[in-house]
Amino acid sequence: MTSAGPVDLSVNIGALRLRNPIIAASGTFGYGVEFAHLIDLETIGGFVTKGLSLTPIQGSPAPRLCHTPSGMLNAVGLQNIGVRAFVTEKLPVLRKFVTPVLVNIFGYSPEEYAEVIRILEDAPGIAGYELNISCPNVKQGGLQFGSDPAMVSQVVGVARQAAETRSLWVKLSPLVTDIRVIAKAAEEAGADGLTVANTYPAMSIDVKTRRSRLGCPTGGLSGPAIRPITLRLVWEAAKAVKIPIIGLGGIETVDDVLEYLSVGATAVQVGTASFVRPGAIGDLAWQLERRSTGFNVQNIQGLTEVLVPKLD
Repeated sequence: MTSAGPVDLSVNIGALRLRNPIIAASGTFGYGVEFAHLIDLETIGGFVTKGLSLTPIQGSPAPRLCHTPSGMLNAVGLQNIGVRAFVTEKLPVLRKFVTPVLVNIFGYSPEEYAEVIRILEDAPGIAGYELNISCPNVKQGGLQFGSDPAMVSQVVGVARQAAETRSLWVKLSPLVTDIRVIAKAAEEAGADGLTVANTYPAMSIDVKTRRSRLGCPTGGLSGPAIRPITLRLVWEAAKAVKIPIIGLGGIETVDDVLEYLSVGATAVQVGTASFVRPGAIGDLAWQLERRSTGFNVQNIQGLTEVLVPKLD
């Protein structure tokens, strides 16, 4: 039995409605404008810009990327042009697209997170913010905020006060003892959604030179190798909170998307796949729509239940 019409693939994350659950992950999609000639941005659910800070950051020394078995290491060091340059140089172009744009936010203190948001609050064309409290590639901020429930509560709380009307997502670290505790702290402080999770601290050595294959000793591991681990984190976080979970880690195929949705994710972010194949996220959105045909379901929830029943 086939469906009477096209399946509604839209999802709600707080007050934000996305046309489908496929989102481009921060740090893998530039500021969005770089991919506009590679894929139709109007076909994906949304995209998250690379991390923005109060002032420009030069980032880590080269090389910044290296391949690993079934994955990739990166040590970009949050290089960015700064929030004010983003508003004047990048945002005017992004306003041309209907697809929701979320801005990834980074700071060295809770006050810096709030100040970046306050600057962006005066700029139209932004659907929401994603707080990066989990980057493993910087010496300050990052993991020191995301691994302590009290710090999570503080950072999210001040960000919530600054983000008066827009959606607020929080990108969690996988390197915690119990992600349920961190997820609850973010939820109680005012998060509208949780991105689970960031990359895993890791390293790779060239035995001939006895040096790191990166310009830094360590980097963040992403790609298919981490998917089974992150899948468990999404499952645990989804059972602990009532706000939506955005799954992130090693997604390459539609089956990967459905796997995350089946354990409680409302949407997913695609990262490393865009490095391997820049058009990957657009293809995933198209493939998900194609997969939805042929089933007597009306929405994405029904499709997920038919293809991959949810775990208890």
